[in-house]
Amino acid sequence: MKLMRIAFPALLLFSFTNAWADTTPPTYDRISLAVTAGEEVENDTLISLMYAQKEGNDPSQLATEVNRLIKKAIGMAKKEPAVKVQTMEYNTSPVYRNQVLTGWRVRQSIRLESRDATVLSNLIGSLQSDLGVSSISYAVSPERRKGAENELIKTAIADFRQRADMVAEQMGRSGYRLVQMNVNTSGLGPMPVARGSRGVMMAAEAPPPALEAGTRRVEVRVDGTIELKP
Repeated sequence: MKLMRIAFPALLLFSFTNAWADTTPPTYDRISLAVTAGEEVENDTLISLMYAQKEGNDPSQLATEVNRLIKKAIGMAKKEPAVKVQTMEYNTSPVYRNQVLTGWRVRQSIRLESRDATVLSNLIGSLQSDLGVSSISYAVSPERRKGAENELIKTAIADFRQRADMVAEQMGRSGYRLVQMNVNTSGLGPMPVARGSRGVMMAAEAPPPALEAGTRRVEVRVDGTIELKP
């Protein structure tokens, strides 16, 4: 009797599971489609990474000098309302020559960003008397990218529907129903414009770098599954 009481609930669960599985409706005539829409969008944001670097035997003195140069650069950048400034990595590392410790290197970077390329270009030229340039790049601002993506999503979905209608017609069906759809946008990183690794600072202001914004391609991909009507 005890064994029967234990086995009976298990039998009910098995029967219930099978009954539920049997009610799942079968699917037929499902087709996967994918479309892509894209356009060239003009870059509107200039980004520059600059750094202060000093080498010598006294890490404390080197850090003081690097901090002074970075603070000076931040002060100059903050005078330009159109420029965003951010301090980046700071590191102190030993310098070896022929496996012998000969000194120390202290370095800190700042990131400059602006939608006014002329203002930032002139600022870079001024800062090069004290700082080196790691890189200069262009990017599409989040606002401009979002606007372009929204329009491309409309275009891609319209193309998807047109293609689905065509497939249904060519298959001799009266229409279709949408089973599932995915909308994916392409990620955009900065576009490199110039890169350098000068360790020696210039004695006087350098001329502003010659820059051309150019464009970046923004793409939207829509893929999904349709089920043809009988």
